[in-house]
Amino acid sequence: MEAVIFDLDGVLIDSEQVWDEVRQSFAAAHGGVWTSTATRDMQGMSTPEWAAYLVSDVGVRLPAAEVSAGVIAEMEKAYAEHLPVIPGAVDAVRAVASRFPVAIASSAPAVLIRVFLEVTGLPVPVAVSSEECDAGKPSPDVYLLAASRLEVAPEDCYAVEDSTNGLKAALAAGMTVLAVPNPHFPPAGEVLEQVRVLGSISELPDAVV
Repeated sequence: MEAVIFDLDGVLIDSEQVWDEVRQSFAAAHGGVWTSTATRDMQGMSTPEWAAYLVSDVGVRLPAAEVSAGVIAEMEKAYAEHLPVIPGAVDAVRAVASRFPVAIASSAPAVLIRVFLEVTGLPVPVAVSSEECDAGKPSPDVYLLAASRLEVAPEDCYAVEDSTNGLKAALAAGMTVLAVPNPHFPPAGEVLEQVRVLGSISELPDAVV
């Protein structure tokens, strides 16, 4: 194996609940009605995809571009108040980066990925948002783009994920997938059966030796 590619939300920062709260609040303020499947449906979607979903499926009464701008602005405010870094994540990335080229392949907007890297100071030379791709997770596009920018074949990369759609994306990219299951939104059992499951992000450095 020649590289390690990390998801961001749910793997390095405990942000899935923040996203959920911000989207629900924004939707309620603009005429939307939250559905029982909305949270899981949007996990892994790129920014244009989830903004369109909030309009078409949740009923937000704004253009998709205004939806994405509004939600991202609220996320920036939330991160400015508190960036919910997962315990052990920064040390794990530093340990792995001392032995492998590393990257982030995330559905988060590029602006929020930059906030995370600025706050933590982590040595991550390649950070890709699915905003740059034709489709978000479970499409493999963001992982394939990250591997390309690292100049490493996808089959020679580890991918570290937490959600069903993220795990599907990394598997579709042909990577060796390590799962750190999200405790708030556990991934599907049939997907976990296809990957190696870790108890926490702190186990990662030993897992990739």
